[in-house]
Amino acid sequence: MLEQIARHGGSSLTLSCDGDLQVDEHHTVEDVALALGEALRTALGDKRGIGRFGFLLPMDETEAQISLDLSGRAYLVFDGTFPRQEVGQLPTELVPHFFRSVADSLGANLHIAVRGDNTHHMGEACFKGFGRTLRQAIVRAGS
Repeated sequence: MLEQIARHGGSSLTLSCDGDLQVDEHHTVEDVALALGEALRTALGDKRGIGRFGFLLPMDETEAQISLDLSGRAYLVFDGTFPRQEVGQLPTELVPHFFRSVADSLGANLHIAVRGDNTHHMGEACFKGFGRTLRQAIVRAGS
């Protein structure tokens, strides 16, 4: 799913994480999200001239709507219920938590609404949509 953010965000991503997966996935997912948000915040610098806002992503039966404001103020609204408890080995309860952690460390208002029948498509649409939204928001639009 992280590769989807990078690919659709128009960037590259190299990440290494030694987590405490023997306990559970929670802290590993959270720490990766916090590191990603911090790296994005650092890379954006003062954000001067970027579009700042950014998307609607359809995927088969699924639709994800992502609204982003790189305002410096952290807030997440996540509206969606996953039909299954896991996608692969990722507990779906950690999807909103991942994006909350990114929003916190990036300093962004992030609203995600997702609906659909296929849990995998719903998760994938959130990550791809976030990447596309981020790509839109970081484009230089002026001075």
